[in-house]
Amino acid sequence: MHTPNQFTNNSSALLLHVSSNARIVIFALCTALCLTPFISPAIALLMGLVIAQFTGHPYLHLNHKATHLLLQISVVGLGFGMNVHSALQAGKEGILFTIASITGTLVFGYLMGKWFRIEKKTSYLISSGTAICGGSAIAAISPVIKAEEKQISVALGCVFILNSIALFIFPLIGHHLNLSQTQFGLWCAIAIHDTSSVVGAASKYGPRALEVATTVKLARALWIIPVAFISSFIFKNNSKKISIPYFIGLFVLAMVANTYIPAVSNISHYFIKIARAGLTLTLFLIGAGLSRAVLLSVGSRPLMQGVLLWIIISVTALYAVIHLV
Repeated sequence: MHTPNQFTNNSSALLLHVSSNARIVIFALCTALCLTPFISPAIALLMGLVIAQFTGHPYLHLNHKATHLLLQISVVGLGFGMNVHSALQAGKEGILFTIASITGTLVFGYLMGKWFRIEKKTSYLISSGTAICGGSAIAAISPVIKAEEKQISVALGCVFILNSIALFIFPLIGHHLNLSQTQFGLWCAIAIHDTSSVVGAASKYGPRALEVATTVKLARALWIIPVAFISSFIFKNNSKKISIPYFIGLFVLAMVANTYIPAVSNISHYFIKIARAGLTLTLFLIGAGLSRAVLLSVGSRPLMQGVLLWIIISVTALYAVIHLV
């Protein structure tokens, strides 16, 4: 599958004229900084964006695989910092929000795609990414509907742009509205597309917010499976090629081990530190992959669909968590 990170950098003429060796050194230094406790997830994302616009990612062709693997490892590591009982409670609180928001987002996305006259598969991928879990949903559903490279790239570019914005503004809004950690965790798990940005935003808000957000978001990610099956009927594709997020099972095992095995809980803080460093590095790499070519490839109408869908789900979810939680 092709992704935006596999674009040839058509805007290379606009980058700073630095040698390939200098580019590698700058990239390596930023990568090392992201593994220290001095760089927050938001700052790491910003660093990546600066790299993408001014010096360029020296290993762009490897970026998607690296971020995909790092995110999965980091999420599993975060499971060692969670308790099964509180996670189950968080899952119960989020299940109704999850069902309603996924259904509503897919319906609104379909209507907007028609309204803006966006190509059907592109519109569907943007809607699915917004409804479930961003890039992971797009990656899982795109082979099921036989999406083309351009359609996948546009959808992923749209989602990653909005994820970058959400990571910065959601904590600010949460503090301004005095949301509790549970409320904020539910809100960002529903309204932010990608797991990396959900965890990044929630970790800034507090430990309970992180626990709620991660649990609800991963439970939400399981909806990739039924949505993918439904998608195969909608697009009349009999293929059974569906990417199942197996790492969620490892996350659950890590959580169970932390809850019931004292030897594991005694050293769980080491896993959590490693996981948070991995998450910070993941966000840096995502930012570094958002080159000018990727940003320009999205186009105004798909981006408008993504923005409007995002606003609708964000405002609706915010109203729900304020009045119902």
